[in-house]
Amino acid sequence: MKIWVDADACPTLIKNIIFRAANRTKTVTTLVANQLIATPPSLYIKKMLVPGGFDVADQKIVALLEAGDLVITADIPLAAAVIEKGGTALNPRGELYTSNNINERLALRDFSTHLRSSGVNTGGPSQYSQRDIQTFANALDTYLTLHKKA
Repeated sequence: MKIWVDADACPTLIKNIIFRAANRTKTVTTLVANQLIATPPSLYIKKMLVPGGFDVADQKIVALLEAGDLVITADIPLAAAVIEKGGTALNPRGELYTSNNINERLALRDFSTHLRSSGVNTGGPSQYSQRDIQTFANALDTYLTLHKKA
């Protein structure tokens, strides 16, 4: 199992949790972004720079991931593609996307997009709270504990 991170929009606090988990569990973790991303020196943490453009990082992640890999992303269409390919998606607030909830999340996203294009201010996501950060850390730890092969 590998971890892939949709790194362009991933908050630094969340990346730091991912770095610690990757080193602790010795899980190869690749941050994919279209801009330079700072990473600590590690045998387990890699970064992949992709050209700028719409969904280029997402497409690269889907192309490289294998069934059983974990992808950390807030991008719901990417999460749907990951699930379709046999991977698992975890958002940076700690919500695990599954085949049971991804269609609902896609529908809600599409509805919000429609509202915004109609001029309705949907407000966007709230700022990360300490609770969000702890929820993510717990979800990642639980997932790695259950799925990491010794």
